[in-house]
Amino acid sequence: MFVTISTTGTAGNPATDLGYLLHKHPGKAQAFSTSYGTAHVFYPEADAERCTAALLLEIDTVALVRRGKGKGRGGAPDAALAQYVNDRPYAASSLLAVALGNVFSSALRGVCTARPERAAAPLPLRIEVPALPARGGADLVRGLFEPLGWAVTADPVPLDTAFPEWGDSRYVRLVLESDRLTLAEALRHLYVLLPVLDDAKHYWVSADEVDKLLRAGEGWLAEHPEQKLITSRYLARRWSLTRQARERLELVRLAEADDSEVEDLDNAVAEDTGAEEKPTPLAVQRRDAITEALRASGAARVLDLGCGQGELVQALLKDVRFTEIVGVDVSMRALTIAARRLKLDRMGERQAARVQLVQGSLAYTDNRLKGYDAAVLSEVIEHLDLPRLPALEYAVFGHARPRTVVVTTPNVEYNVRWETLPAGHVRHGDHRFEWTREEFRGWAATVAERHGYDVGFAPVGTEDPEVGPPTQMAVFTIRTEKEAKAA
Repeated sequence: MFVTISTTGTAGNPATDLGYLLHKHPGKAQAFSTSYGTAHVFYPEADAERCTAALLLEIDTVALVRRGKGKGRGGAPDAALAQYVNDRPYAASSLLAVALGNVFSSALRGVCTARPERAAAPLPLRIEVPALPARGGADLVRGLFEPLGWAVTADPVPLDTAFPEWGDSRYVRLVLESDRLTLAEALRHLYVLLPVLDDAKHYWVSADEVDKLLRAGEGWLAEHPEQKLITSRYLARRWSLTRQARERLELVRLAEADDSEVEDLDNAVAEDTGAEEKPTPLAVQRRDAITEALRASGAARVLDLGCGQGELVQALLKDVRFTEIVGVDVSMRALTIAARRLKLDRMGERQAARVQLVQGSLAYTDNRLKGYDAAVLSEVIEHLDLPRLPALEYAVFGHARPRTVVVTTPNVEYNVRWETLPAGHVRHGDHRFEWTREEFRGWAATVAERHGYDVGFAPVGTEDPEVGPPTQMAVFTIRTEKEAKAA
């Protein structure tokens, strides 16, 4: 799938400033890994008068199938009918929107320290998408983009040029032109409206999608005439999320009309009136349970194996009893995001001495991980193919051998309690498996016996009397020599 962004310029304001705004040099061709393939950024033309940046997303169709088959909450109907033969590699969709958000993240936020005045000013822009799924046709495309200040050309693509009597396909060739918008505004329009027109997100739509929508829709979505359709489709028609988004957008609209802040309007109920509190997110409950288990173990030096974007590392840093915290992940991109989350570049010297982020694979032994009091594998094992689990098991329990190991993983029995999660599907597209309580306990008991640990189990989240808790946790404690001999 393919999109180009073009602008024009003058000698005083050259078009090649587009490279600064996108944070991608016009003289280079760059490639970026995504969950579903490789995104290529290059410039077919770049001079003072005209500059065009192209984003080509090369989809790995096998990875697309393995990471959920395009299904899940708000699943893609095309991919559900034909896992390996679909339009995902060729037509703009939520896959392209995610790539835009990842590759041009700074530009999406309007951040450009090199050319701040250009980032804040409208540009003469031309955006082309050769193949765009349009559920609703060219009229809907115009109805979505024209209110935002775009001149829209949406030419339907015929089903077959050799057989014009067959009519048009559901795809259009889209050209957007405007000289009234900033680059950040243009990218945010694409980020939201590409998946809306495709109407088939490739990933699980969860509650945080509301925040993403409102961030990208800031300044335009609250007043858009097609707001209802946009929120419904973007949130995969999950009525609870759609209602939440529309309520928040209405507050934004009223605040703008009254020239006040949203917080000033949303104060009908005081914080101390005893109103029903929002439930604590499962991710927070999981971090709290892990932190409590680590405290109970007396650990001071802790490994967070598969640390991702650093949420647990950040939580552990708040407790001074953890004197050394090491986050390990195979993804450099995840470690970069974790470093930003932790603000490592601005952290005080004493605090910085407590934390370290290192790249490493959990499938291989690593001498750097020896000698620690505790290790955490939080929502990690389910991301590995089952044949790779023995390698991780030996690397952690056989080679690194921390005194305590905390493992959490989803309880697949609880999945029937998740709203709109199709039967037989895992919670996230990149989960290779999810275990029942019996399966997890059997695996944990075998690992403990093989490597000289004792193991106990605890629920995380509200425990359902029929299907158990949403997350299951095992805490492994290494046996002393005396205990090992007695066993």
